Amino acid sequence: PAPAEAGRAPGPPDGGWGWVVVFGAFVSIGFAYAFPKGLAIFFKEIQDFFGTSYSEIAWVSSIMLATTYGAGPISSILVNRYGSRPVVMFGGLLCGVGMISAAFCTSILQLYICVGFITGFGLALNLQPSVIIIGKYFLKRRPIANGLAMAGSPVMLCTLAPLNQFLFDNFGWRGSFLILGAILLNCCVAGALFRPIGTGTAPVKTQLAEEGKDALKGKITEDGKEMSSALNVPMENKTEEEGGKDCFEKINQYLDFSLFKHRGFLIYLIGNVLMFLGFFAPIVFLAPYAKHTGIDEYSAAFLLSILAIVDMVARPTTGIVANSKWVRPRIQYFFSFAIAFNGACHLLCPLASSYTGLIVYSSFFGLAFGMVCAMLFETLMDLVGAARFTSAVGLVTIAECCTILLGPPIGGVLIDTFGDYKYMFIKCGSVMVLAGTFLFIMNYYNYRMLAKEEKERKTKEEDPKSIRTENEGRKNWNKDSTQDGPELEPLREEGEGVKKEMNGT
Repeated sequence: PAPAEAGRAPGPPDGGWGWVVVFGAFVSIGFAYAFPKGLAIFFKEIQDFFGTSYSEIAWVSSIMLATTYGAGPISSILVNRYGSRPVVMFGGLLCGVGMISAAFCTSILQLYICVGFITGFGLALNLQPSVIIIGKYFLKRRPIANGLAMAGSPVMLCTLAPLNQFLFDNFGWRGSFLILGAILLNCCVAGALFRPIGTGTAPVKTQLAEEGKDALKGKITEDGKEMSSALNVPMENKTEEEGGKDCFEKINQYLDFSLFKHRGFLIYLIGNVLMFLGFFAPIVFLAPYAKHTGIDEYSAAFLLSILAIVDMVARPTTGIVANSKWVRPRIQYFFSFAIAFNGACHLLCPLASSYTGLIVYSSFFGLAFGMVCAMLFETLMDLVGAARFTSAVGLVTIAECCTILLGPPIGGVLIDTFGDYKYMFIKCGSVMVLAGTFLFIMNYYNYRMLAKEEKERKTKEEDPKSIRTENEGRKNWNKDSTQDGPELEPLREEGEGVKKEMNGT
């Protein structure tokens, strides 16, 4: 590279090896999302084998999903420390070990540990790095790349639903868990495709930064010693304060807690926590509900396949629509509509009394589910920007895990109490319509406030009596654009690159 570009980290290539990374994320995200839903095929038989209730067997999927989301901060810290590739490969290994161990379980509690915690933690190490690395490889085409990667979930679900039924008929649930554990080891292969960006320039840049930091620290220490000796002031208190500050900076390096001051992030967080209370329960109980109405096992499993096929088409299509110039500037409204549409489908599900009605419900449910999942992380990155996205994903998932954990068991309690599935669907639909309405109203408020703040900033910059200097205004502009989202990132990165070239770095 040219001397001016030698220490500069490359930008997102928006193609090339990035499409191979999308394929790896397709496999990894597909297993992370589809596997807990595909296990619902075995629930009726495992329930009869251990003599448990609907709510007790529902805890298997709930613990797995909650661990997958709750381990988000741990996954984010590991990605910041080691990169996406080794984390995903280790996660695939954990998934295989968890499912193989589950094949030898003799109680429902052991299933909670092996399937719920061990496999769930492995899926968490697959999900977060796969989403994060797409943001590093793509900027302009990021909604399309996210949509294609998220399409892995319906493709895997479409495959796993009939496959699990076939495995159960031939090998039983224990033999099926052994085979599924071997299949999950393919996540290690997917993780091997996650080649990091800029490995050649990173050491040079890090070394120069460390040398400059050491020199600056030495200079400050010497100056501080000279001043303290001249004024007879001890430096111990200052050292303690710096130690505490360094500790906080070290924690904040991995998880950016300043996001809790970000208005758009808080709106997204509250809406998603409410949404996940009814997001996964309908999928977990769809096949058991079909069997409860007298439909045979293969036809009940085929409902999940129909849902997955429609979901498969909906996710990339939603990514293309979200990337259009009409939708992307206001993508938060589109996301709110998708959540409310999802809830409306659940509210209408009790009207489907025949198998044909369940096919229609599964089709609309697959469409709505795919729309939400395709924009789930894209809307978050739109709010906080790519630089803070890793921390944002970790903080969001740890908050969401509580409602994810409680959603299916609450549905199971409603089924056990009333002996009917319709109250579970009504509960899930009502919660999701409420979440969609909340996000729509609050995002409208957020857009209005952002426009007002931008107008005030421009007024202050144009005011000749303003006290702010040009440099202060430039710093505030960079700070605002970093917090509000990634729309101005290409322009900002280009400006920083020109400035570095002028400084000779």
